[in-house]
Amino acid sequence: MRSFKTKEKHGPEWHIQQNIITFLRAREWFVKSTHGNAYQSGFPDLFCSHRVYGQRWVEVKNLENYKFTAAQLDLFPLFVANGSGIWILVEANESEYQKLFKKCNWYLYLK
Repeated sequence: MRSFKTKEKHGPEWHIQQNIITFLRAREWFVKSTHGNAYQSGFPDLFCSHRVYGQRWVEVKNLENYKFTAAQLDLFPLFVANGSGIWILVEANESEYQKLFKKCNWYLYLK
């Protein structure tokens, strides 16, 4: 009997993103996922807003294997220069959550 390997529809980063969305929504954040297409290239993965804490752009990365797209490398500095910080989150846990209350950190993940 032949066995067929099935390719998982979503990669590890997608699962991390789903966990982060759930984690933030449990803390009363409004979270909207951006969908990558030709018109949104370079945008962070999530737009998050909280009635007390304000707005955050969040880019989700898998620490084991990540890179920034060329569009992100072009646009992220422009976001930040114009007052819109971008935070990198790599897990759905309390220490990652606390990053949202510090200075934006995207540049710390440049290789």
